[in-house]
Formats: sequence, structure tokens, C-alpha cells
Amino acid sequence: MTWYLIAAIALGGIITFGLRALPFAMLKPLRRSKFVRALGEWMPAGILLILAVVVLRDEIAARGDQWWMALIATAVTVGVHLLCGRRTLLSIAAGTASYIVLVNLF
Repeated sequence: MTWYLIAAIALGGIITFGLRALPFAMLKPLRRSKFVRALGEWMPAGILLILAVVVLRDEIAARGDQWWMALIATAVTVGVHLLCGRRTLLSIAAGTASYIVLVNLF
């Protein structure tokens, strides 16, 4: 019975190690790929766009007549991002702060 447990733990360790090492083994040939480079450039913006659309849709549906607050906060986020050297954390913080101020004032 003990050998069975040791074998199961060893097999689990080997599989875990293999699954963790596999991406690094595959990474070397992919570094030269134009497709992977293009994905690296466009995916972050695409994922952020999808997230923004989903959040805005839900927020506009939840707030009804106060939809303009979400749009103003989005405009602030985009404006700060473009005017302040594309600093992501700064633009997210500015947009969030503007939204919180608008929600609490109106």
C-alpha cells in the first residue's frame, strides 16, 4: 500500500513538472514567430476593450438614466492614458476616481 502512495505522488510530481516545463520548452521556437509577436502587441488592448465593453454595458443597464457617468469616466480614463504617456495605472486610477466622484455627487 505504501508503494502505491509513493508511486501516485511521484507520478503527480512528474506530470506537474512536465506541465510547468512544457511552456518554456515551446517558447524558444515561438519567439521568432511574427504571429506571436503580433498577438503580444494586440491581445492586451483587445482584452482591455472586451473588459471595458462588458463593464460599460452592465453599468449602463444598471444605472439607467445615469449612463452618462460611466461614459464620462471612460473618457477621463482614455484622456489621461493618452495625455500622460500611456501610464495604465494612472489612467485607471483617474477614471475610477472620476466615476466615484460623479456617482457620489449626482
